[in-house]
Amino acid sequence: MAPAIPAAMERPHFIGIGGAGMSGIAKILAQRGAKVAGSDAKDSPTAEALRAHGVTVHLGHAAEHLADDASAVVVSSAIRADNPELARAAELGIPVVHRSDALASLMDGLTAIAVAGTHGKTTTTSMLAVALTELGVDPSYAIGGDLAGPGTNARHGDGEVFVAEADESDRSFQKYDPQVAIVLNVELDHHANYASMDEIYESFEKFAAKLRPGGTLVVGEHSGARELAARVAAAGREDLGIVTVGEGEGSDARILKIVPNGMTSEVTVALDGAEHTFTVSVPGRHYAHNAAAALAAGARAGLDPAALAQALTAYTGVGRRLQLKGEAAGVQVIDSYAHHPTEMTADLEAMRGAAGDSRLLVVFQPHLFSRTQELGKEMGDALALADGSVVLDIYPAREDPIPGVTSELILDAARAAGADVTPVHDKTAVPEVIAGMARPGDFVLTMGAGDVTDLGPAILARLAN
Repeated sequence: MAPAIPAAMERPHFIGIGGAGMSGIAKILAQRGAKVAGSDAKDSPTAEALRAHGVTVHLGHAAEHLADDASAVVVSSAIRADNPELARAAELGIPVVHRSDALASLMDGLTAIAVAGTHGKTTTTSMLAVALTELGVDPSYAIGGDLAGPGTNARHGDGEVFVAEADESDRSFQKYDPQVAIVLNVELDHHANYASMDEIYESFEKFAAKLRPGGTLVVGEHSGARELAARVAAAGREDLGIVTVGEGEGSDARILKIVPNGMTSEVTVALDGAEHTFTVSVPGRHYAHNAAAALAAGARAGLDPAALAQALTAYTGVGRRLQLKGEAAGVQVIDSYAHHPTEMTADLEAMRGAAGDSRLLVVFQPHLFSRTQELGKEMGDALALADGSVVLDIYPAREDPIPGVTSELILDAARAAGADVTPVHDKTAVPEVIAGMARPGDFVLTMGAGDVTDLGPAILARLAN
């Protein structure tokens, strides 16, 4: 039985409906029977998928795209105040709802599992969604990437569990009140919104404080996550359970063994007195940790851990998380969403392990001027793990340029760290550059949170020729 559609969500209009978070909410509402419409800057496979669900998708942003009888206008933090549809909503007196409030309303009355952390949210949320589906729980889920199997980032299920990725970038995850919350790690990022680690911790503490009475906080082994757990414990919420995940002896869900096997790993986790061994379909210790966190969270949501561990083997990946795009001329092309130095290092180390004696080439596109300004040196240091790298210009996303902040900050740091790096300012030239660098047996990793992902097919086509 589908939960009732919130009154404000009966005829919603989404500005920027093609975004990962926005499209997921729109899909779930459409599947629940709402009359959904929206707009996006350009057409895309996501827009086509929405249309298949009966959603009206307008291309471009114009006041006339907003229907006079819309029950609400849904926006993300990326939508600017001068958007013509937003201005039209003000003229018509149509309520404006933030994406996070819309998602929170969809979780009402369900057992919600929210997955947070600076890194790993999408993968861990995806692992839970796939495993719960495999178990017949029929969950609803909203994820920041497309699952490799179902090929979608969101779904309405008739079960009692809702799994959601909880985004800290704009503090919007403080709107949720889950039964179980995962915090994988806590680091300084999103420098346009957070000025210090103190602000980051404060934000995550507010997120944890919203846990329902008797709820559970699952924390990873990262020092920031453990610091958060200590702060939550000191806050006096005696009704909350705290479950630690990691390789250390004191961890409640202890990772006993990680055995790499090419692009997969075999993982053994001890939880509640029993050992569970299962396969993780992506390489790297960080993905094993994500799977262990998913196992612990699912167990605290009432699922059988032995069955859940085996169901986790059904996870076959999610878009842009070390996703194999194809092979041509003996060269494998992999896509990575990593854009923070910690993520870059983790994925590069994972690929180094998977590649063995083969060479690893990287096409890196920095994401955001503010992030590059603060972390450009660390990005350059990470690229030293590759055998050769192409560095593109900064992908601005929602930001305006910052004087003096360019990819040169990364290139200088990479060269100082001993990396072999090549600047390429014209993205369309990358396939030819890579064709000149790559040889049979190499791995090519496209990396970044912007449109660098589009280069994978073009590189493969060039290599095939």
